[in-house]
Amino acid sequence: MMHMPGNPNPSRNQPINLNHYATKKSVAESMLDVALFMSNAMRLKTVLEQGPSSQYYATLITLISISLLLQVVIGILLVVIARLNLNEVEMQWKLNQLNNAATILVFITVVVNIFITAFGAHKTGFLAARTSRNPL
Repeated sequence: MMHMPGNPNPSRNQPINLNHYATKKSVAESMLDVALFMSNAMRLKTVLEQGPSSQYYATLITLISISLLLQVVIGILLVVIARLNLNEVEMQWKLNQLNNAATILVFITVVVNIFITAFGAHKTGFLAARTSRNPL
């Protein structure tokens, strides 16, 4: 690769704007949080439709509710983090603490969702409806 005189991409040599970086990161995390929230809402609907007769009904309702609550808290934290300015030195410690809290809550949410998946490992939704109505 040859280097031409002059810099063809002057933005490469400029320092990264930490505030923009943190905001983009928070937006990406928020999108993932929304996707997981929707997935858990569908799981909750499925469990409620199956009714209390299903084997792990109470366990799944509890775990899904905990996960949904954690996701709301994480979402609020991410909005707060995105609104604060990382370029202000006096805000960096607070932002770091909020980011650590969000990371811990995301980890707990992942663990809870692993248990949700483990306890809900049976046919649900479209596949169960199709096989019960029209067995092939």
